[in-house]
Amino acid sequence: MAKEAKPVVAAEAAPKKSGKKLLIVIIVLLLFVIVAGGAGALLLMNRQHAEDADEEEVVEPVKTKKKSSKPSPPVYVAMDAFTVNLVPESGDQFIQVILSVEVVDAESGEQIKVYTPKIRNNVMLLLSSKKASELLTKEGKEKLAEEIRDQMNQVLDPRARGDDAPVKEVLFTSFIIQ
Repeated sequence: MAKEAKPVVAAEAAPKKSGKKLLIVIIVLLLFVIVAGGAGALLLMNRQHAEDADEEEVVEPVKTKKKSSKPSPPVYVAMDAFTVNLVPESGDQFIQVILSVEVVDAESGEQIKVYTPKIRNNVMLLLSSKKASELLTKEGKEKLAEEIRDQMNQVLDPRARGDDAPVKEVLFTSFIIQ
């Protein structure tokens, strides 16, 4: 019987050791999961914080540019040529005009591109209502530039007036009356 007792003791001792090992493995795995979860959460928080910081960096320079006394570079939009018959004075006459438009910002430049058909229509109607004699003088050209600017601003932002208007100035790059 003594021989039988020893194997029973050995059999009982083995489950105690494997139970301790199993407990240690479980504790180590739990610690690993906790540490890995904490590290993952920390990385996600840092990534979100970095994205928030990037968004703030994009917003802040825009605010500082508006507040700074340094003027921003001008934004010009080139228009296609306008060729229109003028009101007849002494036979048929026409005008060919190419414009560049100075706008307050790039967004207004994009807005001009969106509204180009309507702007071109209004400018064509304005040009076709003029006489050659009105447009030959410097004052006539300046008045025409102001009228074109007003027409464009009316299309882009009907409520804007003066410095708030999107189009600051209309410049002639080519002006031919024949």
